[in-house]
Amino acid sequence: MTGPVVVLIGPMGVGKSTVGQLLADRLGVGYRDTDDDIVTADGRAISDIFVEEGEPAFRALEKQAVARALAEHEGVLALGGGAILDADTRALLAGHAVVYLSMDVEEAVRRTGLNVARPLLAVNPRKQWRELMEARRHLYEEVATAVVPTDGRTPEEVTQAALDALELKEA
Repeated sequence: MTGPVVVLIGPMGVGKSTVGQLLADRLGVGYRDTDDDIVTADGRAISDIFVEEGEPAFRALEKQAVARALAEHEGVLALGGGAILDADTRALLAGHAVVYLSMDVEEAVRRTGLNVARPLLAVNPRKQWRELMEARRHLYEEVATAVVPTDGRTPEEVTQAALDALELKEA
């Protein structure tokens, strides 16, 4: 199967972008983030797409971006936190090396401040983050080849844990 060497999934703020870039550097491959693809293609911030068109419109753009990236990209690929909500996307992930970067709510608070710049966490951030994770955790676990906890770990430690979990050799 062609496609990404590693696909990173997990909640917002878990460090997919940071760890993704570190993994790509260590493996000697390119890095791509589907959220960046959407922003580049649409010309608007993700929060603006949510506000102006709603979550369903964003999820449609996300589904297309993920399918395109899975077909085209051969390096490390990071998906947006909600990409796994789509059943077709989950099916496309089958057969890929997928690492679920996990964290608990206290780590999420520390990392993101659970601020209002996150469109799905604007009202009661802690409660909404917990609800999002209750709805998504089983989906992350369903598609994951490996689960790498990030709590209390540096990005470098998470990167090494992902390499170890997938038994990948550095470039």
